[in-house]
Amino acid sequence: MQGIKKITIAAAMGTSLLVAGCGDKGASSQEVQEARAAVSAVKNSTDSLRYPHGAPQLTMIEAQVIPASPVPLGDQLSAHLVYDEDVTARIGVSISGRIVALKAEPGTAVKAGQVLAEIDSPDVGTAYADINKAKADLEHKRRVYERAKDLGEGEAIAAKDVENALADYTQAQAETARAELRLKNLNPNGLVIRGQRISVISPMNGVVTERTATPSLEVSPGMSSPLFVVTDPKRLWLMIDVPEKLLSQIKLGSTVSIASDAYPNEQFAAKIVQLGQAVDPNSRRVTVRARVNNPDAKLLPEMYVRASVQQDTGTGVAVPNSAIITRGIYSYVYVQNAPGEFQQRKVKLITRGSDISYVGEGLKGSESIVIKGALLLDAELNVSDNHD
Repeated sequence: MQGIKKITIAAAMGTSLLVAGCGDKGASSQEVQEARAAVSAVKNSTDSLRYPHGAPQLTMIEAQVIPASPVPLGDQLSAHLVYDEDVTARIGVSISGRIVALKAEPGTAVKAGQVLAEIDSPDVGTAYADINKAKADLEHKRRVYERAKDLGEGEAIAAKDVENALADYTQAQAETARAELRLKNLNPNGLVIRGQRISVISPMNGVVTERTATPSLEVSPGMSSPLFVVTDPKRLWLMIDVPEKLLSQIKLGSTVSIASDAYPNEQFAAKIVQLGQAVDPNSRRVTVRARVNNPDAKLLPEMYVRASVQQDTGTGVAVPNSAIITRGIYSYVYVQNAPGEFQQRKVKLITRGSDISYVGEGLKGSESIVIKGALLLDAELNVSDNHD
C-alpha cells in the first residue's frame, strides 16, 4: 500500500543490544532479523501506527473502553456517606433497669415489632403495683360511695357522710389516673411489658448496624448512646463539601457521580435533595446533601468518597490526564482501532481536572482509549515523521 513505511523506533536501541548479545553467542542472521522485527512498527498513515504481534512495546501500552458520560461542574469533591435518617431508628430506653436477654446482634436483619432485647426494670414493677393498688382502692371507695348514697336517700346517715364518701371516691379516681399516666410516661413507645420485664422492639424493617447493649448492662434514660441502631442499608445520605463559588451552579435534583477507593472500577449515582444553609467559616465550604440508592449495600456509612456534580446538559468522555498529549494549544489522544493498531486523534477538552479531563470533540464514546503508553506512541510517531 502506498504511503506505508516501515520504521524503527526508539526501542530499536534495545534491539541493537539484543543483536549484539546474539552475536556473542553465534546467533544466526534469521534470529537477528526476528529480534529486529519484534521492536519494529508499521506506519499506516501520518496519524496511525501498527505493531506486529508480540512486539515488546505492547506490554507498555494499556487501552480502556470509556463511554460518554455527563460532564461534571469541576474537579471531584470530598464527600462522605452517612445513615439516611429518614429510614434510621436509634433505639434507647426511657426506664432504668438491667438487660437480661439479647435477641439481635450487628448485621441481623429485623422486622418491625421484632424483639431486640429484654430489660428487667424495678421501676416498671413499682408502677404496675401502684396501678393495681390504685384500682383496688378505687373499687373499694366506689362501693362505699354507692352504699352511702343509698343510705343518704333514706336519711339513714347524714349528708356530710355522703359527701365525704364522694370525695374519697373522686380522690381514688385521680390516684388511679396518676398511676396509669406514670406507667405511660415510663413506656412512651408502647413496648410490651410482662410483670417488670419490658421488651425493646424494632420500630421498622431493617438491619441492626450498631449495638451498645451487652448482657447484664445497667441502662437508664440518660445514656449517651442508643442501645441499637436499625437502618435500611439500601438508602444512604451523601454529604458533599462544596466550595461556595460552585453554589450558584448546583440545583436540587442534580445528578452526582460517586467514586470510591473500595470499588475503583465502579461509579455510583445520587440525587441532590438539600442545599446547605450555612458556610463553614474555616473551610469556606457548604455541605450539600444527596440521597444514594444502594441496592447491593456495597457502600457503607462513614465511607469517604469522591463526588462529581454533573451538569444539566451535555456529555463528554472522561479520560485520565496521562492519556492526553498536549502540543502547543492542541490536545491529542490515541485510540486503539484494532489489536496493535493505534490512531492519533485531535480532541477538544471541555474541562480539565487534576486527574481526569473531559473530551468533547474528537471522541464518540465507547472507544478504546490508550490510558497508558500514550507518550511512547507519540514519540514513535514523531520519530517517524522526523526521519521522513
